[in-house]
Amino acid sequence: MTGSLKKGALFCSLLGTITATALGAPDSLPPFDQLYKALRSNLSGLAPEELDRAATRGLLNELQSRVTLITNSAGASSNRVQEIPLVTKVSVFDTAFGYVRIGRVDRELARDLRQEFNELTKTNKLKGLVLDLRYATGFDYAAAASAADLFLDTDQPMLRWAESSIRSTPKADAIKLPLVLLVNQQTTGAAEALAAALRDLRAGLLIGSATAGQASLYKEITLEGGQRLRVASSPIHVGNGRPLPADGLKPDIAVALSPEDEKAYFEDAYRVLSKPLAQSDQSSTSAFLSGTNRASRRRINEAELVRIQREGSPIDSETGSRFFRDESSRAFPTDPALVRALDLLKGLTVVQQKRAA
Repeated sequence: MTGSLKKGALFCSLLGTITATALGAPDSLPPFDQLYKALRSNLSGLAPEELDRAATRGLLNELQSRVTLITNSAGASSNRVQEIPLVTKVSVFDTAFGYVRIGRVDRELARDLRQEFNELTKTNKLKGLVLDLRYATGFDYAAAASAADLFLDTDQPMLRWAESSIRSTPKADAIKLPLVLLVNQQTTGAAEALAAALRDLRAGLLIGSATAGQASLYKEITLEGGQRLRVASSPIHVGNGRPLPADGLKPDIAVALSPEDEKAYFEDAYRVLSKPLAQSDQSSTSAFLSGTNRASRRRINEAELVRIQREGSPIDSETGSRFFRDESSRAFPTDPALVRALDLLKGLTVVQQKRAA
């Protein structure tokens, strides 16, 4: 590492230390101009251009969910996003719970979702549905609204941004099954808006980890040197008028996993890891499991499940027990987020059956 790079890195580290230990809360930070001028005038061994670069890196890093400096690699990545299929996987668990994995929220997603759902129901009597939005991307918010509309049967506001506002449409063929959406920190843009709309309108619950916080309209600005900056210029609002949070949607049921383990389970829902699963900081959600030798967990009572289904109220969860695949059958996945979703859907099915009896 060159001397200038070392100084730049030291400067960034110094700022981090100042922020974390000496200044405390963010509202106690000094004005940027004041801090910059004081450092430029008094910090020895750092050239002005090095200070500028350090400040630029700090701004881009701090605002990374809302501001992106567009490079050649970023442009290539954007092109690759367009190659991701809208729907990447469809399955059925326990012959009664549909699973649809969404890769990209874009035009025709609603059409594809409807087609996949119709195919699933031709040969299965579904009692619940899981929409997997982990690693899903896209920035077509009209497409997100159209997909959410599949699950709503009355006229309600769904999403709003800038001058656009989209409402659901009354219909007799809405998908009215209990719905769970899986999300994680790689759920971005329109996928976040889809999840937010369905939860806000009490059509589904979110399980997983907080989303990326990138649901916004973006504007590209050309800088003096020819570089381009993509800036979040207008927030996306859900039906109740709240903007989607810049730090992402918080799940109703949190499942804590390392990024490596989460990716491994996403690629193979039946994978057995050699180490224990990461612990969630919440309490258990459900013991409505099919006949396996999994560790027992606290049952959610009927009132709690009805509250979840009707109100979308947050509940707590944990991934405390260890899951192992039954080698004689691939009927039961080990992916913790998916297991939580299926547990919850099974619990809601039991509640519905009791209420109908």
